Amino acid sequence: MACGLAFLLWHQGALTDFEHTVWQWRVAHFAKPTPATSRLRIIALDQKSLDWGRRENSLSWPWPREAYTTMLAFCKRAGVRVVAFDMLFSEPSLHGVADDEALGQAMRENGPVVLSYTLVPPGEGQEQGGPPPGVTISGFSQWLIANRTPVVPQAVTMPVPELAESAAMLANISNRPDPDGVFRRAPLFINLADRPMPSLSLAAYLAGAPGPVPLSLGKDSLQMGELVVPLDETGQAILNFRGPSGTVPTVSLAAVVQSELQLAAGEKPVIDPAEFKDTYVFLGMTAPGLYDLRAVPLDGVYPGVEIHATILDNLLSQDFLRDSPTWLVALLTLLFGVLAAVVILFCRNAWQSSLTFVLLLPLPFAAGFIVYGRGIWLPVAVQATAVLLALISGAVFNFATEGRKNRYIKRAFSQYLHPTVIEQLVSNPKRLRLGGEKRELSIFFSDLAGFTGMSERLEPERLTLLLNEYLSAMTDIILESGGTIDKYEGDAIIAFWNAPLSQPDHAARAVQAALRCQERLAELRPDFKARFDCDLFLRIGINTGPVVVGNLGSSQRFDYSILGDNANIAARLEGANKEFSTPILISEACRRQLPEGMKVREIARVGVMGRKEPITVFEPLGPGDGKEALLERFAAALALYYRGEVAQAREGFQDLAADDVVAGRYAARCREMLAKPPLAWDGVWRMDAK
Repeated sequence: MACGLAFLLWHQGALTDFEHTVWQWRVAHFAKPTPATSRLRIIALDQKSLDWGRRENSLSWPWPREAYTTMLAFCKRAGVRVVAFDMLFSEPSLHGVADDEALGQAMRENGPVVLSYTLVPPGEGQEQGGPPPGVTISGFSQWLIANRTPVVPQAVTMPVPELAESAAMLANISNRPDPDGVFRRAPLFINLADRPMPSLSLAAYLAGAPGPVPLSLGKDSLQMGELVVPLDETGQAILNFRGPSGTVPTVSLAAVVQSELQLAAGEKPVIDPAEFKDTYVFLGMTAPGLYDLRAVPLDGVYPGVEIHATILDNLLSQDFLRDSPTWLVALLTLLFGVLAAVVILFCRNAWQSSLTFVLLLPLPFAAGFIVYGRGIWLPVAVQATAVLLALISGAVFNFATEGRKNRYIKRAFSQYLHPTVIEQLVSNPKRLRLGGEKRELSIFFSDLAGFTGMSERLEPERLTLLLNEYLSAMTDIILESGGTIDKYEGDAIIAFWNAPLSQPDHAARAVQAALRCQERLAELRPDFKARFDCDLFLRIGINTGPVVVGNLGSSQRFDYSILGDNANIAARLEGANKEFSTPILISEACRRQLPEGMKVREIARVGVMGRKEPITVFEPLGPGDGKEALLERFAAALALYYRGEVAQAREGFQDLAADDVVAGRYAARCREMLAKPPLAWDGVWRMDAK
């Protein structure tokens, strides 16, 4: 019965996540570079390159294609075997057709060069001069019939003609990850209108070969000359990863361009061309802002170009993995399951049962590691499940009792915790008890500007619909960042981080969640305006400090909530946004715990109701909000304001008022103070209301 249930779970996909986890262990254990890895190079269009281009040559993205001609000249000088571009040149150069023609000429003179195209839904492609040329694979039609591979309608986004006509080969870079978003397999070719189209890695392999490479397809393999690549039923190969990002030798595009310019001028280059002798070169984007980062079993942030390099590494090393036969999986599952069932029947006490668990549970994993070393992916989750079910079949009652406790925990926390956090609480149910503890949290208060007026104007049904959609969008962001929802009060949201589970980066999580909430609301605002005739604007206050957190209430009904003055401060900061027309304000205690890369600007020393001491508040800045350019000037005017040099501060703020609403508020306040000077000056912006 245990084996049958394990097979059913496996067939239904319930063990997929488990299998992927133990697969990741095997990949991490066996991943190491091969001799072929040293024959690969990645030229990365990284953040260093973007910064260098902007700093040294005033280049904005996208770069002129002249930069790539310099790179190709370096590769030609170095004796590179082939250059493969993991980049799309589907739009004409912003610098004119001559820029494209110059790159095309460089490709012909410094080749062979492989260019990329991508697949898009029908009607969205930009085919230049018809579909791309494919490759000839013997037996391709028979393979399609044998595997019942459907022809999926696709359009193609091609490079501009000036470049496409100059490439040695054109290759597809479209690839889909597994359902969990992780790349474990990759196609060497795709079926486009009953024609085989090579992937970027296969095209690079063929273009760099000393002569023609005959290709032929069998039922479950691709024959490439002497090389046989095992394929699954969809035509994909299982990748044999060499290590985390950076395993393939990688250099910055800026360094390559500099080196070629230095060599042309007779100077010593940054990079010795000899390092590139007889290598396969991929050019790809690794800068975070260029959005070509993927997830692989070894690394959650893995440049897409390194996946192509891994495929070519496997081709050169001839060591792709292959799926194990189904009969082998079934045989081992039955063997291990029956063995576990028989052995557990002879156990007479707890220590014997425990020893059986310790000895038998690792067997499927050991088998998986052994055959992985021989190039086979053996699913072990189904075997481990069969063993586990057989071993615990005599303890059903205890597991049922534990299951009820887990369901109670999930039900108690499902309204205000993310499912992943609930799962961690399930593993430590002692946390679920009446009472609290003093703990440092980052506390989040939010409110919608002018919601009272909107609630009076909208009908109750439409108001409820609007509020539910808004709260759902904000709640998803908070929970995804690891936050805990304390409560909703009308349109207001109260949340916190670092409880019930510890989060050392709780301040950064809270601020990042606040920025994402503002971004998401900006995306939703036009739709809300069109449907409800409402402009929704969100104010958020965040404070970090110790509070009491825990299950507060009666033994029959309680809420997981917070108490303390630091929670009140977060609420006051939310209200302080009205004074400065800011979207988010955070306290100095929160700002001190933010990582160095997160940008903030000091807004004011605020005196809030209920506190004698002023609070220094800051506005976090999201990427691309346009405020970084005025930070120094605003800070200088604010320093004058703090010192009481109001007239000079007013001039500084007035210069910024057209671009910054906070500066405008300060300029107006300075004018009021110059007209009616205060009796005493401490630089504090005092608020008369919450």
